[in-house]
Amino acid sequence: MNERQTIHPTGGESSGQAPLPAKGATRTPALSPIIVPVEGMTCASCVKRVEKAAAKVAGVETSAVNFATETLSVTPGPGFSAEALVKAVKDAGYEAKAETVMLDIEDMTCASCVARVEKALKTVPAVETAAANLATAKAVVTVLGGRNAVPAMVKAVEKAGYRAKLQAEAGEPDTHEQAKEREIARLTRDFWIALVFSLPLFVMEMGSHIYPPLHHTLMTLLPGNQLNLLQFVLATAVLAGPGRRFFVKGLPALLRGGPDMNSLVAIGTGAAYLYSLVTTFAPAVLPAEARHVYYEAATVIVSLILLGRLLEARAKGRTGAAIRKLAGLQAKTARVERAGQTLDIAASDVVVGDVVVIRPGERLPVDGTVIDGASHVDEAMISGEPLPVEKTQGATVIGGTINGRGSFRFRAEKVGADMMLSQIIRMVGEAQGAKLPIQMMVDKVTAWFVPAVIAIAAATFLAWFFVGPDPAYTYGLVAAVAVLIIACPCAMGLATPTSIMVGTGRAAELGVLFRKGEALQTLKEVDTVVMDKTGTITKGRPELTDVSVAEGFDENEVLSLAAGLEARSEHPVGEAIVRAAETRGLTVAAADGVEAVAGFGITGKVDGRTVAAGADRYMARLGLDVAPFTEVAARLAGEGKTPLYVAIDGRLAAALAVSDPLKPNSVAAIKALKALGLSVVMVTGDNRGTADAIGRAAGIAEVVAEVLPDGKVEVLNRLKAEGRKVAFVGDGINDAPALATADTGIAIGTGTDVAIESADVVLVGGDLASAVHAIELSHAVIRNIGQNLFWAFAYNILLIPVAAGILYPGFGILLSPMVGAGAMGLSSVFVLTNALRLRRARVTDLAR
Repeated sequence: MNERQTIHPTGGESSGQAPLPAKGATRTPALSPIIVPVEGMTCASCVKRVEKAAAKVAGVETSAVNFATETLSVTPGPGFSAEALVKAVKDAGYEAKAETVMLDIEDMTCASCVARVEKALKTVPAVETAAANLATAKAVVTVLGGRNAVPAMVKAVEKAGYRAKLQAEAGEPDTHEQAKEREIARLTRDFWIALVFSLPLFVMEMGSHIYPPLHHTLMTLLPGNQLNLLQFVLATAVLAGPGRRFFVKGLPALLRGGPDMNSLVAIGTGAAYLYSLVTTFAPAVLPAEARHVYYEAATVIVSLILLGRLLEARAKGRTGAAIRKLAGLQAKTARVERAGQTLDIAASDVVVGDVVVIRPGERLPVDGTVIDGASHVDEAMISGEPLPVEKTQGATVIGGTINGRGSFRFRAEKVGADMMLSQIIRMVGEAQGAKLPIQMMVDKVTAWFVPAVIAIAAATFLAWFFVGPDPAYTYGLVAAVAVLIIACPCAMGLATPTSIMVGTGRAAELGVLFRKGEALQTLKEVDTVVMDKTGTITKGRPELTDVSVAEGFDENEVLSLAAGLEARSEHPVGEAIVRAAETRGLTVAAADGVEAVAGFGITGKVDGRTVAAGADRYMARLGLDVAPFTEVAARLAGEGKTPLYVAIDGRLAAALAVSDPLKPNSVAAIKALKALGLSVVMVTGDNRGTADAIGRAAGIAEVVAEVLPDGKVEVLNRLKAEGRKVAFVGDGINDAPALATADTGIAIGTGTDVAIESADVVLVGGDLASAVHAIELSHAVIRNIGQNLFWAFAYNILLIPVAAGILYPGFGILLSPMVGAGAMGLSSVFVLTNALRLRRARVTDLAR
């Protein structure tokens, strides 16, 4: 074995084992280095291990780690695989971070185009995965080196016959949308031109069949070959004008060995046109009975296909409505305070730390935290919640939402691509461009579809030529052209991505973000929903729920004195009591001489009165009997609430109850999940008594309590081992392992960034109702995809044999190529229209 030298940025060397090239293989020049971020390195030993792991990967010429920037630089050679490199680094105990890049792809017209674009992207060494989407005209690429690899990817796509460019960031002008609008304008113009020239041809040829005297009239006006020459001129204008696009794109694709939809149209219309040319200019070549012209077929086919593409382009525009609506939420300007002045600037110029002034009715430009003022903000398009949310000092506000009648100032904390709205747009876009597992089968079929159709068309012509009735030329040509024209790989290519696109858009409107598109399918297969308690089923913040006072004490007075004492405490229970007093508008007086007794409670002077608060054992320590509250305490404990006692001036004054209450929609959401036929399990680190009480209140029978984070993972693995498909709903850092382990991880959007990054689905509003909506939408989308695929495949399976002439021997039916063109266009439009129904997909209204 030869040793490969690995050069360090510092100038040192290390050796790695390189595989010998195959005997007789020629060595090609090394490609440009790929820079890959690597996580988990902590020392020089880590550097050595990462370099060694990378050096052993086939196709790696050199590898070097820069510890300062935490990056790995590899020079790829023949046989290099980005996926293999990522796996090798992971096996060494580290993580090579591939980045997701979105590309706009132009000129894709059918499922075959999708396969070729993906294949072209995967020829770029740095690319790990690539998924092109016909409906969005985009490609989602996981690539080492991120944007640095874009030029190589663009070049590879162009070599395959398409055009590519990096997708515009949120807030930048969307040139892709502008290009789609221009394409719709071009299709509209070309369709009308084609129609104007095709209509006389259609009337002249088909009108003669309907009304025979018309033929004699035309022959009288245009004797000899003049009628054919006029049709030749009109047909040439159509094929060389509006129809030129099919030949310019289809024939090169055919010559490259990768025929697409354009190739089918070019071959079909070209065959009809060339046959007609022979009849017009060299009729002696054909038998007398075969001297027919098919100019009208060629031109009407072009007109109908252009109409189909125009309808398709307009429908595709509607499928992206959700993204455009979200992008439209972005504010254009912002009012900020800088250097003692209030300035109106572009929203894109706001920087972190700016103080932003919001007036009534204004749209918030960025994310931040309220400094002063108060108002209610409409967050419906972000969270899906219809009611405005109160915002006071310390509240978080989100860019793109609309202020109500109040005014406030807030400090900018997230701007540009870091804003929640920008992240939502990015997540929805990535989900819309994803491939579901069901798409793999479709891809395998469509990769062979167009070549198979061409082969069937050729076999059809030969069959008619050798065994068909006279004129065999004519019948063979008509049948072969009909096969080419009626075949519709467009419907196959659009069946899945359009449903995903519209479904994820509808989900975003309801506050459900599918971070990973495949979650649409995995969520539909779920039969068990496991959920965390704190912050998921409950609010995640203790609240005062009950106040029971002893005889001779006033409830508000006791609460005011207790709050004054607890204001000096940092315990969450104390904070809940203070919040409750403030909510009631009570005065919270300052306490003096406060003393905390660890494990028991707290005491001090409030308004000149001695106040003590704590557990029952603290009251016993003070010589007070809590027996009068025995029944109350038992009831509270049974409800999962924590009793707390208050003594004033040496007398037992009240029993308070603090608990983490259920979220408003939790009970209804759990009931709705059960109605969908799902099993619901609650898993929590809380004590058994509290967990059981919350489970009873929420309607959950299966409760697993007192588990650590790894215990949640064990619960999931046990359920999966039983053959269950499991979704996990959680919100905290400790839920991240469970979210990653579940078949589908659903993160509460109000939770931690770590939890959200580990999840497949994010519920922006922080409400379990959104989990119900996510599951309902997954069922609706997969059902819609099934309908689309059935139509797309059934259409082709049934009509291609009809076009070939299978019905002719028994029924004398031979399909006209023009009918085939109309059917093909309608096939794609049907798929798109069916997918658009998801924009109105109904979900359970849990507010009723």
